[in-house]
Amino acid sequence: MRKLIYLMNTSLDGYVEDANGSLDWATTDEELHQFFNDQEREFEVSLYGRRLYETMQPYWSTADQNPDLPALEREYARIWNAIPRIVFSRTLDHVGVNATLMRDSLIEQTTKLKSQPGRWMNVGGPTLAASLIEAGMVDEFRLVIHPVILGGGKAYFPNLKAPTNLKLLETHHFSSGAIYLRYVTVSSV
Repeated sequence: MRKLIYLMNTSLDGYVEDANGSLDWATTDEELHQFFNDQEREFEVSLYGRRLYETMQPYWSTADQNPDLPALEREYARIWNAIPRIVFSRTLDHVGVNATLMRDSLIEQTTKLKSQPGRWMNVGGPTLAASLIEAGMVDEFRLVIHPVILGGGKAYFPNLKAPTNLKLLETHHFSSGAIYLRYVTVSSV
């Protein structure tokens, strides 16, 4: 059975976007970019919400063809383009190459994907992840916490009705001051 991973940059106060919806506050140096490349390589399927897909797809779908970009970015684009994406949206008319558009049935489709043979799949986007967290479907939380306080924006975690117990599996300190925390839900241990 596949495990579902939620991996995103977050501010020290727990936001993945600032109050204006921007992701530009997260500083990604070479060390951190290589880390994300290595993480992305593990995923066999990616689940996206509309907003994050519309942010990622225009840039990363062709970034590997731009010789002016750093090698780490071109590598990430190749990795990203190779992973099948399921995009959950009620408003998009179509999605790009290696992506499938789903209008409904997030929980049912995710349950089906998790039951298939394989190792890891990831969910991208805090709104989509919130629904899966609330349904108890996220097996691991991987946070890259940046040394910045945003004071508001889109939260990494939704407001939950009941606690979710976690076990720390891994930590890593980056030279930029960012910290990686990897937690597994206790029921997944």
